[in-house]
Amino acid sequence: MLIEIDRLQLATNTPNTAIDRWRTLLGAEEAGRDRIRCLGAERTTLRVGRSVVEILSADGSGLVADALARRGPHMFSAGASTLDVTAVDQQLAAYTANRVLENNQLFVDGADIGIPGLRLVISPHEERSVVGDLDYLYEATILANDADGLTARFASVFALDAQAFVQIDSPRFGYTGKLTLFRERELHRFEVITPTDMDKTMGRFFGKTGPCLYMSFAETSRLAEIEARVKDAGLGQTIDRPEGRAEHLPADQVWLHPPTLGGVMLGLSRPSMAWSWSGSPERVERVEPLD
Repeated sequence: MLIEIDRLQLATNTPNTAIDRWRTLLGAEEAGRDRIRCLGAERTTLRVGRSVVEILSADGSGLVADALARRGPHMFSAGASTLDVTAVDQQLAAYTANRVLENNQLFVDGADIGIPGLRLVISPHEERSVVGDLDYLYEATILANDADGLTARFASVFALDAQAFVQIDSPRFGYTGKLTLFRERELHRFEVITPTDMDKTMGRFFGKTGPCLYMSFAETSRLAEIEARVKDAGLGQTIDRPEGRAEHLPADQVWLHPPTLGGVMLGLSRPSMAWSWSGSPERVERVEPLD
């Protein structure tokens, strides 16, 4: 039913700044502007990698205006693709009448389908060429009170194979949960996690905000270039580079801080690296040489 994490929606009061950051740091290109009536939002659509980023700003009162008043700039919605939007709509009809189809996209509030913290847009699947410096988005992270219970709900609502889900635990960042892999041998998934250490950054954020979309992740073959570009711009990032690896070589992961991209935290992993925590560590490609 769900094919890929194909987009994210970013709500912001300063859309031009957000658009400029995605362009200059990641090579995104504008693909169109329109309005989403059901959200009360003006939308600028950017292509980046094989994925899409939709920059939303409030057009008067509405859901985006309310969300910005509560949280400021943030990741407003995760986006998944499907071969049949109507079929997904019919599947969700068993759980809620509160669904909106607009311009062949399906907009759903996760609270209405028993997944608090999620806001979701379902779009027709497209095969796209790569634009800019990302390869593709593959993950949207949801903070939850009960990750196990919520992943079972994902399996039920979206007809996913729970046997394919991958357990994920991070003492470093203080959380536990599961990856709801959509398809075998593909990274696309929701990461559904519960913070376990309320003194760490994620735990403090969860204590303040509660269940919500937290961040997104993308794969890129140009990680070293992006890292250098963000550093030169004096913007915030956190770098995960193994000890001994030369700085001109890509790190394993980089996290771009929310202010860097206009309000959303974006994790970046080098090609294949995400398999180290996604159930197939044997697929991770080595980086050589080390200093």
